[in-house]
This record gives sequence, structure tokens and C-alpha cells, in this order.
Amino acid sequence: MTYCLGLLLQAGLVMASDCRTNAGVDYISTYRKMHIFRPSDDRLIVLLAAGNLATTQAVVNRIQRDLDRAQRRGRQEGGEATAEPHGRGRDHLHSLLDADYLFELADYVGRISREVQAEIKPALSQAGASGSASFILGGQIAGQPHGLFMIYPQGNAVMATTETPFVQIGESKYGKPPLDGLASTAMSLEDAARLCLVSQVVTRRSNLTVGPPFDLVMLRRDELRIAQQLRLGNDSREIDTFLSTWVEAQREALGRLPRFPWEPGACSDSAWVSCSADPSLA
Repeated sequence: MTYCLGLLLQAGLVMASDCRTNAGVDYISTYRKMHIFRPSDDRLIVLLAAGNLATTQAVVNRIQRDLDRAQRRGRQEGGEATAEPHGRGRDHLHSLLDADYLFELADYVGRISREVQAEIKPALSQAGASGSASFILGGQIAGQPHGLFMIYPQGNAVMATTETPFVQIGESKYGKPPLDGLASTAMSLEDAARLCLVSQVVTRRSNLTVGPPFDLVMLRRDELRIAQQLRLGNDSREIDTFLSTWVEAQREALGRLPRFPWEPGACSDSAWVSCSADPSLA
């Protein structure tokens, strides 16, 4: 299992992932789950992957293969890489270069994911294993707004919005509370990056299938390049600092919650509803 997330901001995008992969408590390894594509000057795509490792690697490899073919064809024609000529409009993309809109690339990745899963399903089913995978796709194509999509194992995708500015895949439940309370499209890239790392480290504390290195990228709107990129390794002191600071803030918040009526310092006009002890519980 793994944990990846992305946060949609007015200023751009922040995306983060861990690198832990395990096939049991006695086999834990590290694989990069973040894949960056800049196939041309007019587009930047970041893809995060979670699920069956063989599936996600096959999907990424096929995306790269399609891109290599398009770029090789462009060189043979004596120019830059161009879209694959075909007669079905843009309903059936052949590479990351074919799309005019980001949602088309989400559909393209979803289609490849479905194809890979369909190919390996019979063999995996015999072994009682699942080949499902999910993805987060974020980025921007020149002339279009930046965006963020979560791609389900079935291949369909949902888009992050102002009302729900973050998407998660993998072991997401432990890292969701910080996002629910604080995530907003109005955040700065730096504050959003800190929030994403908090979400990662609290997940790591609660679930051993998630762990460093943690990868993080920041994309500034309309720049079509990576603004900042960092990796926090296993020995990074910042991971412990993020966790201890967050825990201390929660401890402080606990101390500021309303007092019960029987406690010293309780508010005299408290709306607590009092009840007598139930003798049957004594």
C-alpha cells in the first residue's frame, strides 16, 4: 500500500507521495510513486500511482512508450513531436501530446490502466490477488487552467474543485483529517506543501505500509514547470519535526476545549445537559 495526495490551489498545485511498497511484514521495499512528464513546452503532467506495483509500472511504461513513439515520429518528420494522426478526433488519444484538455489525459491514463488490469486479471485471480491501481493526475496544458484528477481503478476520473480541493489515493483515511480541517484553494503553495507533509507523516505514524522517502512537488499556475521539488528520506529530521509540532498543536487544542461542569474553570453559562449517574452502571 502507499499514500499519495494532491491539493488544488488558486496559485497552482502541490502533490506528494510516499515510496513504501510491501508484500507482507517481512518484505518492504522502496519505489518512486511520483512520475513527472514534460513532453513539450506547452504542457506539464505529474502522475502519482497507488495499488498493485506491477500494474502501476506497466501503466507508466506504456505512457512513456507512447510518448517516445510520438517524439520519434516527430524527429523523423524533421520537426517537433506532434499528435498521432487518427480519424477519431480526440476521443482516443495516442500519447500525452494529443490532448488539448487535462481531462482528456485523465481519460487516456484511465484507459491504459483498464487495459493493463484486464490483461493481468486472469492470472492474478488464480492466485487470489488483485491488480487494481489508482492514480492522481495533475498539471496544466498551455491555454487551459491547471487541474487535478483522481483516476479510479475502473478508469473513470473525478476532478478536484474549490469545494473539495484535495484528492487522495492509497491508505488515505489517516491523513484525511488535517486536510478536511485546513485545505483551501486560497492557501499559499508553501502552506499547502506543509499540510501535505503533515498528512503524510501522521499517516506514517498510524500505518506501517506508508513510509519515507516522501516526494513533494509544487507547480505554479501558468509556469508549466516544476517550481520546487524535494524528497524527505528515512533519516530526515524534518519528518520528526513535522510530527512532533503537529502533535504538540493538537495537545494545545485539547487543553483549550470547553471544561465539563464538574471541572474547575467551567463556564457558568455552559449549555451542558447534566444527568444523574445511572445506578445500574455502578
